[in-house]
Amino acid sequence: MNRDNIRNFSIIAHVDHGKSTLADRLLQVTGTVSARDMQEQFLDGMDLERERGVTIKASAVRMNYRAKNGEDYIINLIDTPGHVDFTYEVSRALQACEGAVLVVDASQGIEAQTLSNVYLALEQDLEIIPVINKIDLPAARPDDIAKEVEDLLGISSGEMLRISAKSGIGVQDVLEAVIERVPPPKGDLDAPLRALVFDSHYDSYKGVVAYIRVIDGKLNKNDVLKLMATNARFEPVEIGIFSPGMKVIDSLGAGEVGYVATGFKTVRECRVGDTLTLDVNGAQTPLPGYTQVKPMVYAGIYPTENDDYSDLRDALEKLQLNDASLVYEPETSQALNFGFRVGFLGLFHMEIVQERLEREYDLDILATAPSVEYQVLTRTNEMLTVDSPAHLPDEGTIQEIREPWMKIQIYTPQEYIGAIMDLVIKKHGEYVTTEYLDKSRVVLHYRIPLAEIIIDFYDRLKSVTRGYASLDYQFDEYRPGDLVKLDILVNEEPVDALALIVHRDDAYHKGQKLVSKLKELIPRQMFVVPIQAAAGKRIISRANVSAMRKDVLAKCYGGDISRKKKLLEKQKKGKKRMKMIGSVELPQEAFMALLSLDDDD
Repeated sequence: MNRDNIRNFSIIAHVDHGKSTLADRLLQVTGTVSARDMQEQFLDGMDLERERGVTIKASAVRMNYRAKNGEDYIINLIDTPGHVDFTYEVSRALQACEGAVLVVDASQGIEAQTLSNVYLALEQDLEIIPVINKIDLPAARPDDIAKEVEDLLGISSGEMLRISAKSGIGVQDVLEAVIERVPPPKGDLDAPLRALVFDSHYDSYKGVVAYIRVIDGKLNKNDVLKLMATNARFEPVEIGIFSPGMKVIDSLGAGEVGYVATGFKTVRECRVGDTLTLDVNGAQTPLPGYTQVKPMVYAGIYPTENDDYSDLRDALEKLQLNDASLVYEPETSQALNFGFRVGFLGLFHMEIVQERLEREYDLDILATAPSVEYQVLTRTNEMLTVDSPAHLPDEGTIQEIREPWMKIQIYTPQEYIGAIMDLVIKKHGEYVTTEYLDKSRVVLHYRIPLAEIIIDFYDRLKSVTRGYASLDYQFDEYRPGDLVKLDILVNEEPVDALALIVHRDDAYHKGQKLVSKLKELIPRQMFVVPIQAAAGKRIISRANVSAMRKDVLAKCYGGDISRKKKLLEKQKKGKKRMKMIGSVELPQEAFMALLSLDDDD
């Protein structure tokens, strides 16, 4: 088809503003999916995506549409993930488009993810088409919201489309707007092949399937190809388009979107953002913007039964085939035995991986408290990266510890500003500025250590604002901090899985809380179990789990006191020996206690 009749666009929105519903209606209007095959959230293939209403895995689909001007068009919809943890994938998907439909809920207005995605789209120089969705809701304020969007983008509120994706009102106008306003793809058909890999998935028969947008040149099924960042070479198993299922074709030209089945056995060889070219006479310069995705949050994942270790390893291997951003390595813990240290893009990503391990692979797992990657400068001026408190070197050898800081934006109604400021100050945050969106809504900008937001910050933000606030964050920089390792000793043995890296000011308060919680959770033994918190080499808090007492004097009826003393002495020696060789089993709740330390601040 003539390239002037191709349109590539994406839909961007905050979570739950109707992105997947609009995609469903577009598929129906263009006849891409028949009424018999149609189901809600059609492009969201995972059960988890449907339940949570969040797109986790991006997808693409080609729609054929006859416009009101009588011409036939190919419209490629490149769907994007819907959470801040997957910002890099969103930016790559947007790079494959010329336009973006910005969906804003008529009752909620602009929220954190809306703005974050708008800035990503503007960076890629895309044509933005604002759409006010859910206009049929009783609480809808389409005119007010259109004014908000006008202030943000400078596009006249009269030009904005008012639709209801659920009932289908105005959906056809969205397609017409895409054809009118989104420019056709540029690119040179005669130049050497350059195609952007904007996503991939693993197929057990075809290997890694790369989702590509051809920028320059042409791709034929018999070409020998290579990926420029990883230098991996291959001959395609097949090439094709999504319509919406995978449909094999012979070639893809500049401006088209499709897939290449590579035959690779791991996603590592075919990373998101890489450039695909010909092995012989290929392009010399890759497409800009490729970076390797780096995990932000780390946690230990252990099987609750030691026998399941190999099953957990196999499950992580299979998950990594579909998710190149998942990083893991084996680790051992005295308390939890064998497991893995796993790196995630963020807390939501960690939650999804945990849930998929439990659901799809039927595993019973235990995750330690999440931690971030610290930079440790030793006295010999060596820089170490530490992602687990257990790996922190001895305090005497450390010159300084640097922690990652984030820039955060909180969108909230005005009445909650005080509660949010209080929450952020408690978490060592620094105020930057306040922006007023309108008379009632503001954006608060802060800088805050990543370690302070990964455990319960989001939940507490939602509770102090009754669910009205939304949060967006980006990495800022590494900064030196007055940090110390908080060790927990149970029966005078340090438990590595309970260790934390905390601010020195918080060490006493957190140590005391954790010791008190563990005292309630650890079952009583036949001997006294001391629980201690130590910051550096100093014990800062202690509690005892009292012993269960066996009444050894029960069999003594009267008689000499020396006989009773003898029995008690014998019991004392036995308890001493038991304490030396006895081991204390820690219940799963003990590790969960780390996640709820700040609940009652």
